[in-house]
Amino acid sequence: MNALERHRKLTTIWASEKGFKGWFSTVNHTDLGRMFLVTAFFFFIIGGLLAMLIRVQLATPHSAFAGPEIYNQIFTMHGTIMMFLFAIPTFEGLAIYLLPKILGTRDLAFPRLTAYGYWCYAFGGSMMLVAMVFGIAPNGGWFMYPPLSSAIYSPGINTDFWLIGITFVEISAIAAAVEITVSILKYRAPGMSLDKMPIFAWYALITALMILTGFPPLILGSVLLEVERAFGFPFFQADLGGDSLLWQHLFWLFGHPEVYIIFLPAAGVISTILPVMCRTTLLGYGWIVAAALALAFLSFGLWVHHMFTTGIPHMGLAFFSAASTLVAVPTGVQIFAWIGTMWKGRPELRLPMLHLLGFFFTFVIGGLTGVMVAVVPFDWQAHDTAFITAHLHYVLFGGFVFPIFAGIYYWLPHVTGRRRFFRLGELAFALVFIGFHVTFLAMHWVGLLGQRRRIPTYAPEDGWTAINLISSVGSFVLAIGIGMILIDVILHVLTASRGRRNPWGAGTLEWAMPTPPLAYNFASLPHITSRDPLVDEPDLAVQLARGEGYLGTPRNTWRETLTVDIASGKPDMHVIYPSNTRLPILMSAVTGVFFVSLLLKFYWTVPVAVIGVALLVWRWVWGLGRGADLAPLSIGHGITLPNAGMTDRSPGWWGSVFLLTANATFFGSLLFGFAFLWTVAPGWPPPVWFDPSMTELGAGLSGAIIGPIAMRLAKSVNGKGRNSVTGATMALFGAILIGVACAAMMWRTPSPVDHAYGATLFVLGSYGLFHACLAMLMTSFLIARIVRGFTSAVRRAEFSIIGLWVDYTSVIGVLVLLAAHLPGVLQ
Repeated sequence: MNALERHRKLTTIWASEKGFKGWFSTVNHTDLGRMFLVTAFFFFIIGGLLAMLIRVQLATPHSAFAGPEIYNQIFTMHGTIMMFLFAIPTFEGLAIYLLPKILGTRDLAFPRLTAYGYWCYAFGGSMMLVAMVFGIAPNGGWFMYPPLSSAIYSPGINTDFWLIGITFVEISAIAAAVEITVSILKYRAPGMSLDKMPIFAWYALITALMILTGFPPLILGSVLLEVERAFGFPFFQADLGGDSLLWQHLFWLFGHPEVYIIFLPAAGVISTILPVMCRTTLLGYGWIVAAALALAFLSFGLWVHHMFTTGIPHMGLAFFSAASTLVAVPTGVQIFAWIGTMWKGRPELRLPMLHLLGFFFTFVIGGLTGVMVAVVPFDWQAHDTAFITAHLHYVLFGGFVFPIFAGIYYWLPHVTGRRRFFRLGELAFALVFIGFHVTFLAMHWVGLLGQRRRIPTYAPEDGWTAINLISSVGSFVLAIGIGMILIDVILHVLTASRGRRNPWGAGTLEWAMPTPPLAYNFASLPHITSRDPLVDEPDLAVQLARGEGYLGTPRNTWRETLTVDIASGKPDMHVIYPSNTRLPILMSAVTGVFFVSLLLKFYWTVPVAVIGVALLVWRWVWGLGRGADLAPLSIGHGITLPNAGMTDRSPGWWGSVFLLTANATFFGSLLFGFAFLWTVAPGWPPPVWFDPSMTELGAGLSGAIIGPIAMRLAKSVNGKGRNSVTGATMALFGAILIGVACAAMMWRTPSPVDHAYGATLFVLGSYGLFHACLAMLMTSFLIARIVRGFTSAVRRAEFSIIGLWVDYTSVIGVLVLLAAHLPGVLQ
């Protein structure tokens, strides 16, 4: 088979539907990555326009441009859009587009999950824009502190849009994080061990793991606040045993890691582009990876520095102040490694390099002001002033937007296959750089003079007029520069000026394919021996096009790839992907019905939406099975591999592991909230205790023992080639026992509207009941698969996957029941 025949066959197998309809059925990572990026920058434009409205309002004292209510909506939506609808989705889009290409594979681990995540993001973000258009946008700040965001002080639907819309969007973030984590760990080119991974993949992996552990506290906080607003459960009401500080803890458990979740992907872009612009290799690869890991770890220990003025004990202030200062060390390691890379190379001031230099200058200032606010006495003075707003923008714009602009110009020839024709980029960079620093240096200044954050106006005698006018003028210069960048990118896309395949002379695998990229990425998969394969083998692209790598011969209309051992990169499984489908957009739409029903208080449609999602998930997963055993298949070069469905630790098993990691973080945050209220909140102990029941506890513990044992029995019996329906049925019975115990606990819980104790127990019971129902659904699915002949001694992957969920349900079922019953026993 020659290269042209191979290309035609692979294109037929991998291509999305042509035209507009293809957007709704594609599961190709290249398509979805571009869709993520275009949508994220659409929201970036909206957020930027809102920023301009803020600066117009503050340009002069006693401005009547926007009243207080509209102004509150404007600054709330500006922060919400930039943090939730631009920054994180931009990382997701870049990673989704780029990772399979730099890792030398054909797609991500779960293509349909990627599509589902995108449509959840698009629908959830659209909810927020609809609220803004109708003047009912959230108005309590992008952090939504209670009690100002409670039903008493924020009646109406504004806050509900934020709580429900953001939770909807976070589904996309969790889905993308699972996708990215499994893809990096398992879907790499043969030979690509961990120490040979491109540096961007390391940063993306660390960021994805941070999302899995950082976002669940925010999701929990949003759920609790919405339940309080809708049903009166007093989680944050001090007079009923709640505490508004619980929200701050949950929010900043997410909010401070969020800053590094935004910065680390940008650092990955810098570490990828900088060596290419300097014509050298990256200095200190191992040190940079270690610094990124340390930064991720430390970021979860800093959240309280956002709460220095809330009455934290002095020992706590000292600890979190020291930790906040310590985080500068791994950041400094990366900065010095990048400076060393420039020092040993020959930097070329091409357009991506200009944006990297803008990053260095801006981010270092942001880091230094960050160390300033880590010092408690200074923070007491600067807290909630414009100085903090300026610091945040220096870190986020300098640490994210400048590197992302560098990445856009660096990878744009890859996306389009064209070279730049018009040269607006250099002038645009100058306007962005000057406009940004004029805007936010002035804001630092006026913040030190005492101007508060989030104020809609001020008096002339405050002495802030000239500084605010300078800041507003600078913001419009910045906006013009960003507008010119967007125009430059659009002109690049539209002009038919064909470019070279690898215009930068880079050594990473994304440049070893035709540009714009083909649906299948690589005609055959490479074998990797170094971090810069194109430097070692300049003709690698030609070899892969000839089919000289792995999986070079298309067969059976299969979308084929392979997975590798996590550490060594040795091939271990053969994977067949599902084809294009509209299931993801349909399921995200039904998921949207669930959230919109909660928003509009149409509670009768909530169970309908839940059933709809369950049926679609059943249909989704059912179509992935095989009705017959598949023998190990040749991938070329004399290697045969088992199909992923014929193994114990299939990609679905790995995906479940990391999804359960996020789930466990959510549950751990719930237990933390229970302990926090118990020990800190006023009004404890509660007036009425939960009455322990040995019957309930015994039923739940029995179910928790029966389920895991039964699943292991079913797996063992299936491995011997015998019918395993009995074991799966026993596992179903165990899940039913846990569900009954949790439901009985919820029924007997003290009134959840009278005290936070009863409200927390009710939520704990709901969490246990939900997972028990999920385990029932999964074990019922397994029974149906066994009966229909979709399992055998070889086809065993589903037993391991469902076994993980049954084990998790058993563990959290025991913890929920103990949390409810033990205090009553001990009091």
